[in-house]
Amino acid sequence: MYWIAFGDIHESTGLLGSVPGLAEADGVIVTGDLTNRGGREAGKRVLDAVARYNPRILAQPGNMDSDGVTAYIREQDMDIHLRVRELAPGLGLMGVGLSTPTPFGTPGEVPESTLAGWLEQTHARADGFKQLICVIHEPPLDTAVDRLDNGQHVGSPGVRAFLERVQPALAVTGHIHEAAGVDRIGDTPVINPGMLAGGGFVRIDFDGATVTASLESV
Repeated sequence: MYWIAFGDIHESTGLLGSVPGLAEADGVIVTGDLTNRGGREAGKRVLDAVARYNPRILAQPGNMDSDGVTAYIREQDMDIHLRVRELAPGLGLMGVGLSTPTPFGTPGEVPESTLAGWLEQTHARADGFKQLICVIHEPPLDTAVDRLDNGQHVGSPGVRAFLERVQPALAVTGHIHEAAGVDRIGDTPVINPGMLAGGGFVRIDFDGATVTASLESV
């Protein structure tokens, strides 16, 4: 079984047809930022574009998505934000979207304390899974995947502390476009595929016991 994960779409869907294996994947995981401050209709257009290749979508809002996007994802029963889903027997997926405050005043921002609380509350619903994948829009602090071009680290200390403690099988993040890459916190691989328009995506494989993942590019 395998899944394709990507995010930071920002309404740019032109590369979807170039993602290898997208149609055949067991599902598509959208990590956040479907739109550019867009509402329901913008979110619907993006998800409709993804569904043309694969209708098995799980998604969450990022900081650039309005409440209308969040509502539409929920109505379509695609949402993973603050939820836990079973991907396969023994394999769970938990999601936490939005971000902490940015200099740009984007629609989906919450305090650091709220984000940290959401992680704990959502993880409490993940009991019983032998393997857990965490999809968190904001990356962990002081990693290769939260660094701006000027070298400044702008990720979340709460996300980092959570991953250090929980040690899930995989964390997929985004938000910081220029920080596409792979890092590790303890035994947990942390992957930021960057913007979809840049060609980045994550392939997640599961053989019934072990999760493996790789950063790919079209």
